[in-house]
Amino acid sequence: MTKIISVNAGSSSLKFQLFEMPQEEVLTSGIVERIGFEDAMFTIKVNGEKVKKTLPIPDHEKAVALLLDALVEHKIVESLEDIKGCGHRAVHGGEIFKESVSVNEEVVEQFSSLNDLAPLHNPAGLVGYRAFKKNLPHASHTFVFDTAFHQTMGKETYIYPLPMKYYDQYKVRRYGFHGTSHFYVAHRCAELMNKDIKDTKIITCHLGNGASITAVDGGKSINTSMGFTPLAGVMMGTRCGDIDPAIVTFLQKKEGLSADEVENIMNKESGMLGVSGISSDARDIETASNEGKESAILTTDVYVNRVITTIGAYFVQLGGVDAIVFTGGIGENDMRIRQMVCDKLTAALGVHIDAQLNAKSRGVEVLLSTPSSNVQVWLIPTNEELVIARDAYRLLGK
Repeated sequence: MTKIISVNAGSSSLKFQLFEMPQEEVLTSGIVERIGFEDAMFTIKVNGEKVKKTLPIPDHEKAVALLLDALVEHKIVESLEDIKGCGHRAVHGGEIFKESVSVNEEVVEQFSSLNDLAPLHNPAGLVGYRAFKKNLPHASHTFVFDTAFHQTMGKETYIYPLPMKYYDQYKVRRYGFHGTSHFYVAHRCAELMNKDIKDTKIITCHLGNGASITAVDGGKSINTSMGFTPLAGVMMGTRCGDIDPAIVTFLQKKEGLSADEVENIMNKESGMLGVSGISSDARDIETASNEGKESAILTTDVYVNRVITTIGAYFVQLGGVDAIVFTGGIGENDMRIRQMVCDKLTAALGVHIDAQLNAKSRGVEVLLSTPSSNVQVWLIPTNEELVIARDAYRLLGK
């Protein structure tokens, strides 16, 4: 038995799960929030109960030391030597990293060279890695990339119709994100269908505050809705998704806005929040819709339209589809969005789901489609942490 910790480091947060491998048992999980503040919060699950602390946590190194000390203090591990591997979520691997890798100084240098492609995420991931490396020097460390799963896309899919010098010089292209989630639910779907992943065509819908949809053919990503950045694709909580690029310069001229200001609007003031004027949270939009608020109803209609448009395009590119999977915060918990999406797909794709089963299903693995449906529809909770742990375990000592 081998203990592996999965880590997701943000700029001011640190999420973790500790697994016993290879049986994939979760020993504990937790999160450190508001790193860098006097009122930072540390939460860890002990014997099924959440233990919470509020205290000053100045940096990631302190956060890592705190959570590792807690593992020993609560007797989750006898000593830190028990943790043999540490898997790190690495957001952007560019074209350099097509799969998970064991970390050494060369890998760190290559990963750092991609900071311009993910300025908010890659540096934070590196800070988290260095903090764990210092506290767990004996452990094997692995980077698991959000972009790696999508490196199987064809050039005709990932190239943008811009002057090729921008791809050649700056690697401006479609990369896609949420790859670890799409990989997990596609493979899990194939298992649940009792099919070899190589014999399946699956469309995976990771719908949450951030959202992306992926066409998976034989276990390989052939298209995905996010692009050069996670701003592209379907409408999201505060992100606009795909829009006419001329809108950027139009707003700059009309409003006297800088490039950074327009980018901020598209990333933080748009999407569900922007259209509704109410909230970026789908639960708030649903409540307002039920109260008859027109902006909330419109927000849901726009959202569903963007999702079905993407699914339809991927159906054509795949040449048919065996299954559609819903995952992510909205995909797993919002029965209304799932029902509306599937109802819109009925005429063209022959999708039929059990409305009563859908209405009572939240966050559990379940086949939602009826036997008469041409396409199976699954609800599958994602498990990115498990994918990270599996890769860290597989690459132990390499």
